Amino acid sequence: MGRYLGFPHAVLAAIVIFSALTGQSWARFVVEKNSIKVTSPDTLKGNYDSAIGNFGIPQYGGTMVGTVVYPKDGPNACNPFSTSFKSNSGGLPSIVLVDRGECFFALKVFNAQRAGAAAVLVADDRLEALITMDSPEEDTAALDYVDNITIPSALIDKTFSDDLKKALRNGDMVNINLDWRESLPHPDDRVEYEFWTNSNDECGPKCDAQVEFVKNFKGAAQIFEQGGYTLFTPHYITWYCPQPFILSKQCQAQCINHGRYCAPDPEQDFGRGYDGKDVVIENLRQLCVYKASRDIKRPWTWWDYVTDFQIRCPMKDQKYNADCAEDVIKSLGLPSDEIKKCMGNPDADEENPILKAEQDAQVGTGSRGDVTILPTLIINNRQYRGKLDKGAVLKAICAGFEETTDPPPCLSEEVETNECLNNNGGCWQNAKANVTACMDTFRGRVCQCPIVKGVQFQGDGYSKCEPTGPGRCKIDNGGCWQNEQNGVKFSGCLDNDLTGCKCPPGFRGDGVSQCNDIDECKERLACQCPECSCINTYGGYNCQCQGDLLYIKEHDTCISKKVGTGRVGWLVTMIILSGLLVIGVGGYMVYKYRLRSYMDSEIRAIMAQYMPLDSQTEVQHHDRSEI
Repeated sequence: MGRYLGFPHAVLAAIVIFSALTGQSWARFVVEKNSIKVTSPDTLKGNYDSAIGNFGIPQYGGTMVGTVVYPKDGPNACNPFSTSFKSNSGGLPSIVLVDRGECFFALKVFNAQRAGAAAVLVADDRLEALITMDSPEEDTAALDYVDNITIPSALIDKTFSDDLKKALRNGDMVNINLDWRESLPHPDDRVEYEFWTNSNDECGPKCDAQVEFVKNFKGAAQIFEQGGYTLFTPHYITWYCPQPFILSKQCQAQCINHGRYCAPDPEQDFGRGYDGKDVVIENLRQLCVYKASRDIKRPWTWWDYVTDFQIRCPMKDQKYNADCAEDVIKSLGLPSDEIKKCMGNPDADEENPILKAEQDAQVGTGSRGDVTILPTLIINNRQYRGKLDKGAVLKAICAGFEETTDPPPCLSEEVETNECLNNNGGCWQNAKANVTACMDTFRGRVCQCPIVKGVQFQGDGYSKCEPTGPGRCKIDNGGCWQNEQNGVKFSGCLDNDLTGCKCPPGFRGDGVSQCNDIDECKERLACQCPECSCINTYGGYNCQCQGDLLYIKEHDTCISKKVGTGRVGWLVTMIILSGLLVIGVGGYMVYKYRLRSYMDSEIRAIMAQYMPLDSQTEVQHHDRSEI
């Protein structure tokens, strides 16, 4: 499926070291095969083996019938084809046969796919046992096409390919049936599968592809596990440091437990960034997360931890550390103390039972070869070949079930998780307002701040979500401080402020967690006139004047309640009387004007009935003929 993530040259040394320590001359690599049945011509009828390509999408559990085509121009398929292999309506799909050599296997398949091929057979050019065609390693140009290969491919041996070419030169129609049904064992109604991975996220495109796969496949994996349909086990590759080099700078930086468990430096530079031992420790933590999750009957929580750790604790943000990991563990409700106990002491000169078991598991058993590359997916003890893609892997896992025992996830795309029902999925929530950032989707639960009653919440979705915009105060008071005393509510949320919290007048604080009452009397902020007596209240104050004086809050002063008493009282009285006089005179003038206008109009109307006025038109005389 890919090279050892992040260290293409170091992996060879790692395998050599591991082989020497385990007594093996070389790692045992098993070639996964699918069957090819030739149905015509009669001279070639029979069954043949082919080696499944380590890219594209093998049709696990299925078959494909097609016609073999051997291109006359450019049979090595290293350049784009000028002709099309797309079959006509009603015709069999074209399975293109191309020659090995001169360019990458994956490039040949991609060029044939673009020309309309439904599948590709690569003809070996030498007499040898079948090998697995791999994708280019750390080749930037190849990244543009490897991930876009969606058809299956396989390598066939030289003898078989020569016979196919001979039949095609003779003008025979060559029909074959590609069969992947036996590529994965399917003995019962449960599938056992392993995923060999790494917590390192700074190894380039291959790491990015692995992170994306884990995130996308999580939902389906958890449905399988929760229903008891599968038994999933995560694994991590480590290697030994040879005894003579334990005290070297390389082993000190890349290993824990005195050189027993090592991983290559993420940046391949011992002078900067994270060290290989940081990766080993996090790998160990993820193994212990799986063990702790399994002990509490929630093994699927491993998928939550891995995806959350990738999002919240990436190396690029300098958060790839124990503190960030601890936050993720706590948010998922996992037993932190048990995980720490499981990890043990990485500085101790002794074996770690968890990592020792991982090294033992790297050695192949039965039909499975040694695990030497990352990422590697093993289904029913057979290594998966093909693209690390959710749909392709899901189909491969479903092919591992015994026929007629397919679980619901294999029969429908409508896979929906229920992770939010347990501990809110480790996401942020406000139980009081019944608001949560946890959403169940086909890809698993997602921690994303929600929109509630038209109000958008903003935050990281894990530890914080705050309402923003108009109407935010209607939802849990906008997350601001609030209190009620004597039937009066005080709040730090204002609808005219789209974000943030602020204490209301009469209070001082951050507006979020606290707002303390201001003592206006003590701080001499009000009620400071000589005749005033101040009494502080919650959220305000009361000011009383001596004797029969009246307190005017707007002017912070006292005036007499009796009209005409005192200088201030006479002034107020004169102002009031003057105002009343002006209003009375004005009203009388308006009344006289309106009355006079009304009388004039009435008199003119009466006089107009008895005598012509200057403003009227002369009355026309009637003609006598009308009498």
